Amino acid sequence: MKDPTVYKTIELTGTSSTSIEDAVGTALHRANKTVKHLSWFQVTDTRGNIEKGGVRHWQVTLKVGFALEAASKK
Repeated sequence: MKDPTVYKTIELTGTSSTSIEDAVGTALHRANKTVKHLSWFQVTDTRGNIEKGGVRHWQVTLKVGFALEAASKK
């Protein structure tokens, strides 16, 4: 019988001078380099930095879930 999946969550903040979506992509792309089994994300906060009356860059905070590897059976 297959063990049920268990997820761990981490919090990340991605940034972008282009868009909110790009800030999300930046965070997920970086996490994918070191975290295995990324499964889902939830945006928990969105902020922007203002310069000269316009958006300088976006900051998007995410909860990212990834599946834990199955425990080895002894």
